[in-house]
Amino acid sequence: MKKSRVIQLLGLILIGVALGFGYTHRSQTNAGESITAVGSTALQPLVEAAGEQYSANHTGIFINVQGGGSGTGLSQIQSGAVAIGNSDIFAEEQAGIQASKLKDHRVAVVGIAPIVNAKAGVTNLTQQQLIKIFTGKITNWREVGGKNVPIVLINRAQGSGTRKTFESYALNGHKSAESQEQDSSGLARSIVSSTPGAISYVAFSYLDKSVTTVTMNGVRPTEANVRNNRWKIWSYEHLYTSKNPNQLTKNFINYVLSTAVQKKLVTQLGYISVHAMQVERSATGKITTVK
Repeated sequence: MKKSRVIQLLGLILIGVALGFGYTHRSQTNAGESITAVGSTALQPLVEAAGEQYSANHTGIFINVQGGGSGTGLSQIQSGAVAIGNSDIFAEEQAGIQASKLKDHRVAVVGIAPIVNAKAGVTNLTQQQLIKIFTGKITNWREVGGKNVPIVLINRAQGSGTRKTFESYALNGHKSAESQEQDSSGLARSIVSSTPGAISYVAFSYLDKSVTTVTMNGVRPTEANVRNNRWKIWSYEHLYTSKNPNQLTKNFINYVLSTAVQKKLVTQLGYISVHAMQVERSATGKITTVK
């Protein structure tokens, strides 16, 4: 092969390598960045909506949100598998979680309410009746003034923050009897709406006309009643991170805590802004008045 031909071929190869490097470099630069948040399905609608808004205003940044329950969110953030662990409960309340190694960001408050199928024929229960229903001591709605329909318990899965909150504050610490379990609030609501006699519990953000929302001791599950703790079945919505989250994660959490999100998106989706609460609750359940 002539020398000039060799030089020409080498030149083409070098150009190809340069172009390939340039293409790779541009791909990496424009690939975008992402945050993965996993855990509470009660918190999921808020994080998804805030993530969509944030991505729309920050080109190339994506917020991936997955459910799985608070226990999953806390274990995933503790292991370093995700950037954010979504939880309805304090890390201190979850067995196997070292809360001191995580950073807590309270971004909202969620109220939780019992829901029943419309054919149950009840709209109010006392706390004692609710305890007896979920512990299996009351098995027919006629025993509490409803119709002659067997009660069907629908629980959230073990590890669910919604379940833990409900058992702590609706059932006064009693554990629910064994029953059908669902992994998400949406599925629990769907099954209650289509199953005669069914009862479960969901976050306020999942309440709709497909089910009957039940009052407890005559107190309605409303935002106003959560704010002053008249309605006691509520919890903080936590975004847990490592002690030193990266700047991308910090920026997104600051966005969720911003006035724009707290005053508009949070309330639109059925949550309560942390700034609107008249009381605070500690990890041990102690209530104090906000000064």
